[in-house]
Amino acid sequence: METRQLGTDGPQVSCICFGAWPIGGAMGAVTDQQAIEAVQAAIDVGMTFIDTAESYLTSEALIGKAMAGKRDQVFLATKVSGQDHSRKHIEQALEASFRALGTDYMDLYQLHSPQPQWPIDETMGILNELRDQGKIRYIGISNYSAEQTVEALQHGAIHSSQPRYNMLNREAEESVLPTCLENGIGVIPHSVLAKGHLSGRYKPGDTFDSSDERSDFASFTREGMEQVVKVTSKLASWSRDHDRDMIQLAIAWTLAQPSVTSPIVGAKSAEQVRHNALAADWKLSASDLSEIDDILGGIVVDR
Repeated sequence: METRQLGTDGPQVSCICFGAWPIGGAMGAVTDQQAIEAVQAAIDVGMTFIDTAESYLTSEALIGKAMAGKRDQVFLATKVSGQDHSRKHIEQALEASFRALGTDYMDLYQLHSPQPQWPIDETMGILNELRDQGKIRYIGISNYSAEQTVEALQHGAIHSSQPRYNMLNREAEESVLPTCLENGIGVIPHSVLAKGHLSGRYKPGDTFDSSDERSDFASFTREGMEQVVKVTSKLASWSRDHDRDMIQLAIAWTLAQPSVTSPIVGAKSAEQVRHNALAADWKLSASDLSEIDDILGGIVVDR
């Protein structure tokens, strides 16, 4: 799989990142064996950039089992979650991630979301110290606005930013993506498949178990999906005309954006991983992107 540089002076990472949120069970039940096979399939196809978080339920432990003996093949990213950015919590969270993942260093350690109650200069100072100690190699942020990104940059190097970004959610284009491009920050967007809206698997009337986060999303009610499907059905047709499907289109579209280094794409099975990986070879032209924009028609889909 093609690799791209993460940030101005960062490492080379696979151009598609395996997202671990689904294998933890947050989008429906996944057996441990199925989850482990999905991670192993990602490594096998060259999707060696793996993103997880302390809050992703059982995902860290499952990744640890899946990459046993293969740690040197993986660029591993996790996040400190929750509202506590104290030194004690960050250090304890990192050590807990080490234990679960079976490693003693993190390639990329990220702040899962901004927490203004904790001064960013202090938080970045803690991360800088952990980097200097060799416990983490690079620092990233997730769900930060452009203004919050600029503020964090004043206190240390940031190699990645993880905004929500996909064909149906493009608010990051207003200021977050330009800020990252201007400051040499690699963008690794999450929710590339819009929580499944861009998979083509769901239709109005489908329901979700209470353990699935989408059971609380307005866009996954019957009314919400009726509006979304008006657009996604056209995207699916356009994809078929190009001998692909909408999942691969969603990934390829994100890869075609100049600010994006590696879209984070979740999967629940080895089969899904292998299917997603094929999108890395689909290079959308300027004409393709213009046709897609015409289909989208400026649609905005919230949760």
